[in-house]
Amino acid sequence: MERRHKPARLSRPAKPVRTRRDDLDFDDLVYGIHTVAEALAAGEELRLIHVAANRTKDAVLRSLLATAKERNIAVRFEQRAFFDRVPFKAHQGVVAIGPPFPYVSLPELLAGRGLGHHRTLVVLDHLTDPHNVGAIVRTAEAAGADGLVLPARRSAGINATVRKAAAGAAAYLPIARVANIADAIRVMKKAGIWVVGADTSPVATELVKADFNRDLALVVGAEGEGLSQLVKRECDYLVRIPMRGRVASLNASVASAILIYEALRQRDCSLRP
Repeated sequence: MERRHKPARLSRPAKPVRTRRDDLDFDDLVYGIHTVAEALAAGEELRLIHVAANRTKDAVLRSLLATAKERNIAVRFEQRAFFDRVPFKAHQGVVAIGPPFPYVSLPELLAGRGLGHHRTLVVLDHLTDPHNVGAIVRTAEAAGADGLVLPARRSAGINATVRKAAAGAAAYLPIARVANIADAIRVMKKAGIWVVGADTSPVATELVKADFNRDLALVVGAEGEGLSQLVKRECDYLVRIPMRGRVASLNASVASAILIYEALRQRDCSLRP
């Protein structure tokens, strides 16, 4: 008796694997058109870029998308529901996922030499407001500072909000994260760097009398609290920004900008014939 063969059962095509989108690490996000574009320009290893589907023909994005294609970085066009889950409202329909921020070590930061000028470093003593930290990063990079130092604990790290506030500057400025600011200051002084702390007390040297024309680390304290007593003791001297009005202090990012640009001014004046 002839045995009948059952027709082979056709296997079903495998279902496409769906990536989970509820496991985003918000600290590793880079968001906003300009910030993502700067991260690409700086060569950051972004893993994936999410773009709002309604911006597929946006002329502003052409350069960004072209760069992503050249770098073989995947781009995924998303509906509004995806961006509703992103906690940062200023994303502009562009969110990238990258690796954790690439901090440098303090020895690596100190090994770099200023390009034909004195080094200028900025040290943040436990600033917790990411907008302040981002603004300081932006100012430091714009003024040509050589790096920034911040503590690993009780401080805003370089997260998505800081990157956005820095407007792309975090992609270019070397940033070290250290266990202890006072210890880091001691290491910097041994490397020949003068350490100047921003302070509002009358014993501090007024800014117009301070000599910033040297290898310099400018230390700025936490919002409302200023420098810790231990950090103050480690500074070579303290400097005070003149306050002529009724307000007793300045925002940390504003004070940092004044100090950084005073260092730049003195450095440029010393180069004049």
